[in-house]
Amino acid sequence: MAKLFQEYTIKDVTFKNRIVMAPMCQYSSHNQDGQIEDWHRTHYATRAVGQVGLIILEATAVQPEGRISAQDLGIWSDEHTKGLTEVVNLMKSHGAKTGIQLAHAGRKATVDGDIYAPSPLAFNEHYKTPNEMTIDDTKNTVTAFKEAAIRSKTAGFDVIELHGAHGYLINEFLSPLTNKRTDEYGGSDENRYRLLRETIDAVRSVWNGPLFVRISAHDYTEGGMTPDSYVTMTKWMKEQDVDLVDVSSGANVPAPIDVFPGYQVNFAETIKHDTPIPTGAVGLITSPLHAEEILQNDRADLIFLARELLRDPYWPYRAAKELRTEIKSPVQYERGWL
Repeated sequence: MAKLFQEYTIKDVTFKNRIVMAPMCQYSSHNQDGQIEDWHRTHYATRAVGQVGLIILEATAVQPEGRISAQDLGIWSDEHTKGLTEVVNLMKSHGAKTGIQLAHAGRKATVDGDIYAPSPLAFNEHYKTPNEMTIDDTKNTVTAFKEAAIRSKTAGFDVIELHGAHGYLINEFLSPLTNKRTDEYGGSDENRYRLLRETIDAVRSVWNGPLFVRISAHDYTEGGMTPDSYVTMTKWMKEQDVDLVDVSSGANVPAPIDVFPGYQVNFAETIKHDTPIPTGAVGLITSPLHAEEILQNDRADLIFLARELLRDPYWPYRAAKELRTEIKSPVQYERGWL
């Protein structure tokens, strides 16, 4: 059997294969209330039918002012739990494990009203200038992540991922390019890590299941974060019982990026071996052979697919055929494989 289709276990959760659907915003909560709509029910269940091993819901805001857009999903209220539970049950009924990415957009929020960040720096001329967070603001945000974790558990998710990438709030605190604070949340690596440390501890106080953190391993800008500089922080994550680091890059500050298939895999490999900690590889991985190469050469532990699963929700079937591995399909679809 190809390694891509071997089981993988974290804590007491076993994924039937190493294929993960990476979080991708759907901008489809059309009433702007953070609620699940029919689009989400169809979109996520389809990838479960397609035999994706772990499906992680899009960035789901822990506070209303932390939404990337007004159409984002939310988990800042108990009222969101019912819809999230419905989607979880749909995915699980087709054999997928389920995850949710808990997020706060920070200075990249585009909702009405005030937005917040570690420092009052706009991302670019198209974004609002955020308010610098007070100490009370940071405490309230950590509490919001904790309460979101409780709701995630109630909804039945198997995995929680904290969004510390792509220039959103946690990423803004981690990088010296976006964190210019002079208090205990700024300056040294340890201080810039403090918000994430407090968030992980708060989530772990109510959640004992698999916990991932997504990072932007490279800022692509002088003076910014690199994979090597992240190793110190990923060691701290491991000490705090983070189970896997989902290694993306960029989008914290405007910067040109040369993209090509697997352009971020080396970053995942560095984090995996220098921490060491399990990692997920993501970034223009479209070929089953490429995915298998990454796993066989121990460059990462899970393969996170994003846009490829928008184009082809049944990619695992194609991958199984190319890698000459038999996988079980729903009985309703078995005739398609005869």
